[in-house]
Amino acid sequence: MIFVTDVSLAFGERSLFKDVNLKFTPGNCYGIIGANGSGKSTFLKILSGEIEHDRGEISIGAGKRMAILKQDHFAFEEYPVLETIVMGYAKLYAVQKEREEIYAKEDFSEADGLRAADLEAEYADLGGWEAEAEASRMLSGLGLEEEDHGKLMKELDESKKVRVLLAQALFGNPDILLLDEPTNGLDLESIAWLEEYLINFPNTVIVVSHDRHFLNAVCTHTCDIDYGRISMYSGNYDFWYQMSQMLQRQARDQLKKNEDKAKDLREFIQRFSSNASKSRQATSRKKVLEKLDLDNIKVTTRKFPYVAFKSEREIGNNVLRIEKLAYTFEGTRVLENFSLTVNKGDKIAFVGAEHQAKTSVFQIVAGVEKAEAGDYYWGQTTSVSYFPKDNAGWFSSDLSITEWLRQYSAEKDESYVRGFLGRMLFSGDEALKPVNVLSGGEKVRCMLSKMMLSGANVLIMDEPTNHLDLEAITALNDGLKDFNGVLLFNSHDHEFINSIANRIVEIVPGGLIDRMMPFDDYLADESVKALRVQAYHHAERLSI
Repeated sequence: MIFVTDVSLAFGERSLFKDVNLKFTPGNCYGIIGANGSGKSTFLKILSGEIEHDRGEISIGAGKRMAILKQDHFAFEEYPVLETIVMGYAKLYAVQKEREEIYAKEDFSEADGLRAADLEAEYADLGGWEAEAEASRMLSGLGLEEEDHGKLMKELDESKKVRVLLAQALFGNPDILLLDEPTNGLDLESIAWLEEYLINFPNTVIVVSHDRHFLNAVCTHTCDIDYGRISMYSGNYDFWYQMSQMLQRQARDQLKKNEDKAKDLREFIQRFSSNASKSRQATSRKKVLEKLDLDNIKVTTRKFPYVAFKSEREIGNNVLRIEKLAYTFEGTRVLENFSLTVNKGDKIAFVGAEHQAKTSVFQIVAGVEKAEAGDYYWGQTTSVSYFPKDNAGWFSSDLSITEWLRQYSAEKDESYVRGFLGRMLFSGDEALKPVNVLSGGEKVRCMLSKMMLSGANVLIMDEPTNHLDLEAITALNDGLKDFNGVLLFNSHDHEFINSIANRIVEIVPGGLIDRMMPFDDYLADESVKALRVQAYHHAERLSI
């Protein structure tokens, strides 16, 4: 259990948190949400003791073990993978290392023998004999092949390191689990495993995430950060969203009523304050105006960008035909005889474990990469706009955001471009920042702005929700649902896929699975599961 009592924190003149009072209890999962910069990650660091708060108290039960998802992916480079995971349980790891050191002694004394006996008992009580097996099960659930389990951390790529560090945090059944963006770098299968793990986790979980489906699946409570305060609601993200919309409507209505009333009172006071016969009434209304509270009726600080894709030309019946593409990436054949026909009205989500294959298809049909064999044919009425997974090359110049976006706008007037950027939350001086210093989320909003200005009737999007906050993801989600053209995309955001796609394509070894159905139906389809198992078993037999 964690008690947060009157906690406040300020950075200079800016008050990040003020008089926060919360209680986190075992058996519950608490989702921390709020706009970018509201202090979600900072709050987790306050709870963990990494950041000292200015005032108030944080009380954690005596003897309770807290585990934290580490963000430094290079902190364990020289350690084996399984040892890195066990290090998450500091007490067990210390016993394990002392035990190994004693047994490694050449002059093993009687005192060493007694100490070793104590360590053996403690090692067993802490679950040491099952530690490696538990760590391996976690890694398998998170999508790491058994061949990776014995490697050093420095031998793993970035996505695999993320999974090892997540397993490190989960390892050993901690009493309190703090997770900051745990689904980053995970594929949908690994996210599903993590959801199931946390649903069954008996202790306290506090999590920051931008994944709405994940928050809905695991959270029993939602903690909303706004105006430096944290309000706790029972229920998951969807429940909070519906509740917050209702409360915000009420706040806006009340604010409008008070503003109208204040306007009427000011007009009366101004008109009659010098009129002797009306001066008493004017004075009375002035007192009412002074008591009228406009400042404490606060509408949310959250800002939603305006995302809407409008095609300049209606798309015809012939959209895209892909025939027998072959492509090799870094020595591995990721596409072989890949064929697909895209039809008018399709919004296709590319899913599954073959991540580079999906990216390669997008790059080839967008004209960024060239296939080694095969071809593709766009219909005459199509116009294509492409969102790459890696957009760094688009932002290497020192152009301002306004200058950068004007390159892609048919309307060159600065006021038009600035107005467009304002709707994408680049207002005032923000629109004058050089693009080579932008954050990941800002770059994504620039790329989306470019795509909106293109007027394309075909959108290709490779992981467009990466780096976006919940408000921007929601805006993009709604914009793509309303888009009347053709969409090819992939994402690790379950809700994003399920609410947009009407067709699912999964690239598997030796071919693909193609179904016209929503994503949740696809996941539940037994014939799909059988085809997937068959494809991967066949690939394993060929590799032996």
